[in-house]
Amino acid sequence: MNMDEKLHFADLTDRLLDWYARAARDLPWRIGPAERAQGVTADPYRVWLAEIMLQQTTVPHATRYYLDFTARWPSIDELAAARDEEVMAAWAGLGYYARARNLLKCARDVQARGGWPDTIDGLRELPGIGPYTAGAIAALAFGRQAAAVDGNVDRVFARLMALRGDWKAEKARLKGVVEGLVPADRPAEFAEALMDLGATVCTPKAPDCRLCPLSSLCAAYAEGAPERYPIKPKKTPKPHRTGHVYVRFGAGGTVLTERRPERGLLGGMMGLPTSAWSGELGVPEFPCEANWREVGEVRHVFTHFSLTLKVWRTDAGKTRGNTPCTQAAESMPSVFVKALKLAQT
Repeated sequence: MNMDEKLHFADLTDRLLDWYARAARDLPWRIGPAERAQGVTADPYRVWLAEIMLQQTTVPHATRYYLDFTARWPSIDELAAARDEEVMAAWAGLGYYARARNLLKCARDVQARGGWPDTIDGLRELPGIGPYTAGAIAALAFGRQAAAVDGNVDRVFARLMALRGDWKAEKARLKGVVEGLVPADRPAEFAEALMDLGATVCTPKAPDCRLCPLSSLCAAYAEGAPERYPIKPKKTPKPHRTGHVYVRFGAGGTVLTERRPERGLLGGMMGLPTSAWSGELGVPEFPCEANWREVGEVRHVFTHFSLTLKVWRTDAGKTRGNTPCTQAAESMPSVFVKALKLAQT
């Protein structure tokens, strides 16, 4: 952060923390400002779990999973001892399933170390923890003077500074500014305040600048066009893949399921039998001889591609390899739940 930026943002931290004391969200994994003032500290396990769940996931959607996980596995030792398939099933529906695999790896790594590292460098050595998550855990759980720069913070500072240049370079610039503003005595609250400001006031669309404690410091607000920022390069279209998915119902309200290979997309998750997913739709190769009929198709979007699956159904009457439909729906990724629901109609 250069001298001009220091002067311009001289009282930003005080304004932000004063606002946060009044407007902090009540979240199940958070130690609020009043509790922190009384000396209550955060459990690094719960901070870490929440941060991993919140990656690419909304707060309302992640909250249910967080509450379920912490009720079932209240400590990192209990999570580390859990069976892989139980954790993967509990994660079903939360998406981005590599996070669940890394969750177990990280829990077991921390247990093997005898506890959490409390620095950014130490946290970065753990599976599934990148720069943002390391900064967030270091600040929120260990009181380190660390910056936690996520998409919300990017947006806030892109608007404060009206950043117009190459987005990669501008992101590095704003990260330096944020790092220079983190107060040594209240890094956790500073990080949480920025998260809340971006999530509730400086939102992607229709930011409520009237409620923003930083509006008089904001270059984008002065321009009258805060929604213009951040100015990012246009996204390239996702490639599209196709395939077949096979829904074989059995006796007693069951459905044929299979455990997917540990490596690859949706690795280790329970799913329905499918063909390969590729650019061209091949002929179906059914998992068993039966009277299969096409019932429609489902669409799903993953991080790097979109997918259309042609759904085939049969009522084979067999139960070997089958799972109760209700259990399958609770344990499978959402792409398979969509196919199951379509086949049941």
